[in-house]
Amino acid sequence: MGLESLLIFLLIGAVAGWLAGLIIKGFGFGLIGNIVVGIIGAFLAGFILPQVGIDIGGGILGAIIHATIGAVLFLFIIKLIKSRG
Repeated sequence: MGLESLLIFLLIGAVAGWLAGLIIKGFGFGLIGNIVVGIIGAFLAGFILPQVGIDIGGGILGAIIHATIGAVLFLFIIKLIKSRG
């Protein structure tokens, strides 16, 4: 992975984490936290979305949408666990 690819990967993670934080109220993690949430969300969506037959498409916009969906799911799961404990 080259430097340019790594920067795009981190940018997509940051944007997805930030968008997910806006959608799921009460979550704000800062830049590093947003990147981590976005990357976890991308992996989560990469596993779940094909299982249910959803294909977002390619390109940077598709990657951001894909990662945001996964990040929203991830934050929703965290919110459910925190509300029970």
